[in-house]
Amino acid sequence: MVIDQSTEIENKNPFPFNNLFLIKGYVSGKNNFWFYLIGFSAAMLGYFIFQAILMFPLISMANHNGVSTETILNDPNILFDPSATGMNSSFLLALMMGMFVFTLLFFVLAIKYIQKKTLRSIITGFDQIRWPRFFFSFLIWGCLIILFTLVNYFLSPNDFELRFDLIKFILLLLVSVLLIPIQTATEEILFRGYLLQGFALIFKNGLFSLVLTSVLFGLMHGTNPEVKTHGYLIMMPYYILFGAFLGALTLLDEGLELSMGIHCANNLISALIICSKTSVLQTDAIFYTTSENPTFEFISWLIMATICFFILSKKYKLNHWKLIIR
Repeated sequence: MVIDQSTEIENKNPFPFNNLFLIKGYVSGKNNFWFYLIGFSAAMLGYFIFQAILMFPLISMANHNGVSTETILNDPNILFDPSATGMNSSFLLALMMGMFVFTLLFFVLAIKYIQKKTLRSIITGFDQIRWPRFFFSFLIWGCLIILFTLVNYFLSPNDFELRFDLIKFILLLLVSVLLIPIQTATEEILFRGYLLQGFALIFKNGLFSLVLTSVLFGLMHGTNPEVKTHGYLIMMPYYILFGAFLGALTLLDEGLELSMGIHCANNLISALIICSKTSVLQTDAIFYTTSENPTFEFISWLIMATICFFILSKKYKLNHWKLIIR
């Protein structure tokens, strides 16, 4: 069944939703909620299988590098610090991103053969994935990150250390371009796509699903090193609001293309241009910041999100707020 316009659906709607994206989840595949539990569990299985395989050599390398097993047990994130394992940072980044390759693979196999869903039905409410939207939102968010990083640099140049190394940067660029889009797409497909559609089928409400998936997205990042350093009170609102921002764009635009572009730009551009002691991705970035101000960064993010939403809403006419509610 092909649906062309949201207005036609709203006027004569045989579905519990007005939103093409939520309708696509409703009409595609097997949709008893326990199927969603199987799909999400399959994704987590892939993630933890690869992580378990990865842990043994990383622990061995860290031990050989003078890091005790007790230290690792107290702070498992230390295994993803190149200085602790003695591993090349780009190679370690590739291994970390490999967890998401396995996650996506297990997930796709589960939805295809068990739930009888296509990946496209979880990405967009339309017949084809709208790639121009992905690249435009990537460009806007990437430019905002670079702009605000430069502003921060000129305001506090002593807090930045230039660490550009051409050979290391080329290796980082290759790994980042190949694998970070898979990592960010996996998170978007699972949270803003699969779970958002799944919860909407239960509650018949996009708004509640938006809130729930945003909170879950925040909790998923609760073990990141910056949370331990800066605290839950500053980092959890950031992650939850970021999830809500991306989720709102998904519902308003009836697809994941905009949120996938923003998330990809956020992680990819950040990994290339700036790194800090508490960054979850320890990379050979162009700059290393020696001083962090999470409050300033949070305010900067709010300004960036506001600018980005204004531009996208004007370009794509994202003003049908009923699409979020139903």
